[in-house]
Amino acid sequence: MTHRASFLIGLCLAAPLSGIFGSTASAQDATIPTLVTPHRQTASFAERTLSYDITANVPYDVASDVPWVTVKPREGGVYVFLAENPTFETREAHITFSNAGLGIAQTLTLQQGGNENELVRYFRSAIANYGAADYTGGEPLTAEAIGQARDSIWSAWRLANAMTKEQKLIELTTLSANTKGNWTIPSGWPEAGQNMAYYYGSRGTKPAAGYPLFFYIHGSGDPDGEFATSLNFSLNMDTAPSVHFAPRIPQTGQWYRWYQQSKQWAWEQLIRQVMVSGVIDPDRLYVLGISEGGYGGQRLASFYADYWAAAGPMAGGEPLKNAPAENLRNTAFSLRTGALDTDFSRNILTGYTRDALDSLRALHPDGYVHWVNLEEGRGHGIDYYTTPVWLKKYTRNPHPLKVTWEDYDMDGRRRKGFHNLEVLEVPNPYYRTRYDEVIEGNTVTITVQSLDYTTTETIEGIETRFERTYFTPRVGSFRVYLDEDMVDFAAPVRIIVNGEEKFNGLLQPDVRHMANSTRLFFDPRRIFPAAVDVSLN
Repeated sequence: MTHRASFLIGLCLAAPLSGIFGSTASAQDATIPTLVTPHRQTASFAERTLSYDITANVPYDVASDVPWVTVKPREGGVYVFLAENPTFETREAHITFSNAGLGIAQTLTLQQGGNENELVRYFRSAIANYGAADYTGGEPLTAEAIGQARDSIWSAWRLANAMTKEQKLIELTTLSANTKGNWTIPSGWPEAGQNMAYYYGSRGTKPAAGYPLFFYIHGSGDPDGEFATSLNFSLNMDTAPSVHFAPRIPQTGQWYRWYQQSKQWAWEQLIRQVMVSGVIDPDRLYVLGISEGGYGGQRLASFYADYWAAAGPMAGGEPLKNAPAENLRNTAFSLRTGALDTDFSRNILTGYTRDALDSLRALHPDGYVHWVNLEEGRGHGIDYYTTPVWLKKYTRNPHPLKVTWEDYDMDGRRRKGFHNLEVLEVPNPYYRTRYDEVIEGNTVTITVQSLDYTTTETIEGIETRFERTYFTPRVGSFRVYLDEDMVDFAAPVRIIVNGEEKFNGLLQPDVRHMANSTRLFFDPRRIFPAAVDVSLN
């Protein structure tokens, strides 16, 4: 932006200038054109107005080369107006003072610092490091301040995500063959350097609460053909208005598995980025897949159950050791397989999943909503379009009062948390851990057990049935996050673990708990203002 300053400065106190007409001139000699640029060259991220005194005895133009700097002449100098720097990085502007007729030009390089907000800085580090340490910059909150603090925490998280230099989802536009992006698996993960292409696009007009997201994973045929089919399927599901994400497997052979660690990186990146996008309803995320995608969909349904409103694997059937049905307590689940689909015991394993969920539903009639069906007369091909119609009826409850979590590793990697629980120390890394939580009034009752599996049936080399042995762990620790929808902060809260009272008192809401739960879950519906750490020792 350019402004014309036409006033003269009669007195110049600056040192002699070099570079005007290629010679040295005394600023006190009014017969020699003089223009002295300001010396202050830095500003903070939040600074708004800088005022510079300009020594000159000639008229001059002033211009900035960036839109976030506006320059306005004043008598004896200029005002420089800055927009707040929303990024963490320092940015640079060049302000030029010139008289073209006299050949005078002086440039001031102005650096504006990045946003040094402590919380944003912490969140940026947490995004880069999934195992980031706790946030310690706490601030106690009154009950009345929780809502505003939650909004501020989420704004800081969104800003940190925007500032992070990483592979972003492509811009959301109407789903088509052209709405195709690509992620490269980063270093530090298996399959580093391999590319995962994906389709990502919308159908219909965005609802007020945001689009539901349908995440579809394809079968194990030729990847290019399967990828094309995934677009066609996504375009023709009866889901609109909706957003669809459909990836292409990066590699075949031993890497043709949707649950492997390298894909876990992609799924967590997807969930985190759609959560901060502002266009997706965080309580309406759905995962579904066919054949190999059915196996992957069943595993992802259990492992990430606290994110899905519903899950719908098809033409699959996983051994329940790989996808514990217990984790689906608050996630609607559909599994549809042909009754004649005998390869890899798909029909048998689907029946075992149905039986397990039927039993769980009988024990807990307020949970374990499911629709598991063996289609008579069908083989590996079934009607796939009924599943998304069933899924879209369900909305996630992000604050369930009853939680069951079998904490296990998937391809050698465990979750750090689930629903409102965070593992601080695994009781025994050689065994799985099961947490059963029930909140009634202001009493939180949790049973923690270690467990081991013994195979009781194997069909054609596939372990299909199991018995579980439970025992009480002696060590380990975890954190219980709570919010105002789960307990009454105005009254004492009791936490009982394995029959022993571990906490009894008033909870103090605090910003640090909100920051830590945001770092852990990256979920706008799980920004918890209170937490209690529990040791099993």
